[in-house]
Amino acid sequence: MSAVEAQVKHQIESTGTPLTEQVDGLRRAANGMLDEKRRGLMGQFMTPAPVARLMATMFDDLSGDLHLLDAGAGVGSLTAAFVENACSRNRAPKSITLNAYELEPALTKQLTQTATLCREACDQAGIASMGRVFQEDFIQQATNILTRDLFSDNIEPRFNRAILNPPYRKLHSASKERKLLRKVGIETSNLYTAFVALTVKLLEDGGELVAITPRSFCNGPYFKPFRKMLLSTMSLKHIHIFHSRNKAFKEDAVLQENIIFHAIKNAPTDRVVISSSACADDPKIVRHKAQPQEVVNPDDPDLVIHIVTTQEEGESALKARSLPCSLADLGIEVSTGRVVDFRAKEHIHAEPDKDTVPLIYPGHFKNGFIMWPKLNGRKPNALGDNADTEKLLVPNGTYALVKRFTAKEERRRVVAAVYDPQRIEAKRVGFENHLNYFHVNGNGLPRSLARGLVLFLNSTLVDQYFRQFSGHTQVNATDLRSLRYPTLAHLKLMGNRYRKEVPDQERIDSILNQVLVG
Repeated sequence: MSAVEAQVKHQIESTGTPLTEQVDGLRRAANGMLDEKRRGLMGQFMTPAPVARLMATMFDDLSGDLHLLDAGAGVGSLTAAFVENACSRNRAPKSITLNAYELEPALTKQLTQTATLCREACDQAGIASMGRVFQEDFIQQATNILTRDLFSDNIEPRFNRAILNPPYRKLHSASKERKLLRKVGIETSNLYTAFVALTVKLLEDGGELVAITPRSFCNGPYFKPFRKMLLSTMSLKHIHIFHSRNKAFKEDAVLQENIIFHAIKNAPTDRVVISSSACADDPKIVRHKAQPQEVVNPDDPDLVIHIVTTQEEGESALKARSLPCSLADLGIEVSTGRVVDFRAKEHIHAEPDKDTVPLIYPGHFKNGFIMWPKLNGRKPNALGDNADTEKLLVPNGTYALVKRFTAKEERRRVVAAVYDPQRIEAKRVGFENHLNYFHVNGNGLPRSLARGLVLFLNSTLVDQYFRQFSGHTQVNATDLRSLRYPTLAHLKLMGNRYRKEVPDQERIDSILNQVLVG
């Protein structure tokens, strides 16, 4: 027995230690024994005690006979937090049946130990209990249940509560998992949404789910089928967000914006609680009650989930959604830059010459305009103008550009700038793949319209609204198409309010408000 294991054993055998803290000792010991490369490959990061306790508090009703599902259970941190919370409630359960799935052999020993600790806690609270640990592939077993290909003993598990920290890993379209999921009508590209989707299908009506997952499922085309399935079956009751991307799993150095959500199956709700905190054990949790239509606009075909943490953000969302035009209404398109630099490496030049055209990177953004060339910088400035690069170029003109990626330290998520041909002499131009560009049928925009678009995109209104549905620092063309915009007349009027550089933030917001108010 290692020194760490001996310390954990002593802690477990000591009296007065909360159940979650006992199991957290098992988690830390297991983390020290796991192979880092395999853990990353499996996509499993086990839940610290403060996060587990926060999740357990979100369940509405823990009375009656509970049948709990914990898929991807690790050492059972979430199961332990659930049992600890259930035992402390005024309306305690009549019985708890624990069903924990964990494929990793190195963890099932500790998971079995956790199940024993949970049974002892239930005994002390006078609650009947039973614990079952399955060292099985959850996707395989769940699809077996859903297709009625039952376990060998013909006992079909039932679940009316579920608590999840599912593994995070992309699923290839031809993978075994994707083929299994398609058998039960689930189409998704990540392991975490696969676990949640299967859990939703396994839950009984009225069953409650609490899960911690990346926020990425809230928007974007890749997760649209998952959102459609989730929102057609489950009612969101509570969403919790952390202010910092590295707080939920800080011991594992996971830089990912995670959310915790609580949902109930086939049970409509008239409000959604949105809460936020610096970390899981932060006593200063801010709560905001939102209408379901504020979280998911029923008229939105993409079913984007908006996380509105304050009344001010709710008002901003209403204002942003009320803008009159889509990009299609304006006759404007937005595309991703065509130049992928490593694929065009042989045609790229550090400095321009007579046989090149400007190559624009995010590093050329300055004060709302493109400042080119930027000599002696980290990125090149030019692309060869020849038959091989012809399809990578667009005609010289005025374009509104938006960075596809922003650093987490940047003040705004959406950062826009004007490419002005009066400042850069060229017949054609290349936009690198880390940029989005607004255009009309592949050509530039009227100068006042491009400037107006840039001013609008750099506004606080757009920044606040974008943060409500996007949990990452990437801004895709799809995101920009999903926004509502002022009219052409208003955008041009805004564009005529400045000439040499984009005004400061206060002035941008003032111009936008003046124009929209009329």
